[in-house]
Amino acid sequence: MPVVRPFRALRYSEEVVADLGAVVAPPYDVIGPDERRQLVARDPRNVVRLDMPSPEPFDTDPDDGYRRAARFLGAWRGDGTLRRDPRPTVTVLEDTYHLPGHDEEQVRRGFLARVRLEPFGTGVRAHERTLSGPKEDRYKLLRATGVNTSPVVATYMDRSGRVAELLGGVAATQAGAEFVDAAGVRHRAWTLAAADPAVTELCERASGATLTIADGHHRYETALRYARERRVGLAEDVELDTDDVLMLLLEPGAGPLDILPTHRVILGLRDDGVAGFVRRLPEAFDVEPGVAAETLMGAFGPLGGPTGGDGRFGLWTRIGGSILRARRAALAPHLPTGGSALRDLDVSVLATALEMLAGIDSEATGGGDRIRYTMDAAEAIALVTDATDGADLAFLLEPTPASEIAAVAADGDVMPQKSTYIYPKAVTGLVINPLEG
Repeated sequence: MPVVRPFRALRYSEEVVADLGAVVAPPYDVIGPDERRQLVARDPRNVVRLDMPSPEPFDTDPDDGYRRAARFLGAWRGDGTLRRDPRPTVTVLEDTYHLPGHDEEQVRRGFLARVRLEPFGTGVRAHERTLSGPKEDRYKLLRATGVNTSPVVATYMDRSGRVAELLGGVAATQAGAEFVDAAGVRHRAWTLAAADPAVTELCERASGATLTIADGHHRYETALRYARERRVGLAEDVELDTDDVLMLLLEPGAGPLDILPTHRVILGLRDDGVAGFVRRLPEAFDVEPGVAAETLMGAFGPLGGPTGGDGRFGLWTRIGGSILRARRAALAPHLPTGGSALRDLDVSVLATALEMLAGIDSEATGGGDRIRYTMDAAEAIALVTDATDGADLAFLLEPTPASEIAAVAADGDVMPQKSTYIYPKAVTGLVINPLEG
């Protein structure tokens, strides 16, 4: 079973940094070059300089960015920008937010702690495939800095309701820190000492459950590799801090696990092009043609259907729009091997159809140069309408139901790339895990 425990966290000093919202950031994998520049402009001490090294014109080696991140880390620890907790703690975190296009306020609570690394299995489960490129990037950064700047996000079940009660009790007190990030999400945080009874019970209940990774698979697999390398030649009973990873632990009773859809834009169709692809659609779908772009955005945009799983998709091309419904009997022989949870996923159905109809392998390096991903249905449609970067088709999806994450992981299967987009993303830089004594 998992081992969840407090640790001596590294944090931005309140005496040095007046506004935490100016120095935290989203995870590296959702930040583009323009947003990175904006974050650094907001405050030059923004954690993005540690978590997402950027190449500079004067670099002479591809790894110079990682070494630069390590120098920033050392400088900020030296000048007091970052300070380490004197004793082990956990951090309770409350996120208050609105889903895109919705007025209703959502509240999600969880806690940040260290979790003992273990191979995927009964204690810690994965749900999504990873790619070698991002894992190598994260490994080089971890090797250079020796810290986790961004948490892995995992969910677990506590059917007693006690975790939600404990977190609610903490949230009823004065927060130790409160700030709004660049996405407009309001965060409140409480630092609790290891001796606090609430900490003991929170860690025990999470340790007695199965943890399913919802976000951060690349970071988790990288941490496993780093830990294995640090243990070479050591006895199994020797404990190292590198055996642990920073996690944000979420229990559904303490707040929703909201998932946004990730739409697919297909680039550079070959052979008969768009017209040929459209002619072949009935091989995999029942097609309702003549659907306007506004109708598609209403059905698959922020205020569209709440969850997927019915094999329903929107399609936009420069010759018009359609609603598609998967012909499961026709697709069944071609669906990926695995349990029913994986085979029933909309993302699995679409990946199979793309390979059947256009020879596009969406699992090969995340679709390579053939697929572009976006959460914004309007952006997906605009890319095709304007033929941006050779965009030919936009497939609009509904969100993957949260229950399917656990179902796929429980079967020992993994979803295709870009199956889920957890919202809001866990904030990077609020708590840093130093992998040292």
